Amino acid sequence: MTNNAQSPTNVNICVAMFTIADQDAAIAFYTQTLGWELRVDITFGDEGGNRWVEVAPPGSGARLALNPPMGEWQPGGSSVGVETPDVDAEYARLSAIDGVTTSEPMGGEGPVPKMFSIADPDGNHIWVVQAFG
Repeated sequence: MTNNAQSPTNVNICVAMFTIADQDAAIAFYTQTLGWELRVDITFGDEGGNRWVEVAPPGSGARLALNPPMGEWQPGGSSVGVETPDVDAEYARLSAIDGVTTSEPMGGEGPVPKMFSIADPDGNHIWVVQAFG
């Protein structure tokens, strides 16, 4: 078998994308409810008819782009994972916030890290995962 694929040149996963119904409502949820930072909010395209929005947890190098529906893409159904050194403390913090829906923690036995998920108002999921080490 021949593999014609070449190795990527210094590629990093740095931006995940969620399709959301309302960018302003999503900004409010991620910044005011979850405590994340608004990293980018700019208009672009013909006469500024489009908007690029990115949010991220404080100190994170990776960002989450909040995109309106385009073509076949509709709000909800996406997921991304974030790491924390103390999943129990983050579960306690998030489950105490009105408007945040959390799953029960799972995993933590053997090689599977402890984790739980939260859902944004559009039905996208963020998996909060215990960091190894």
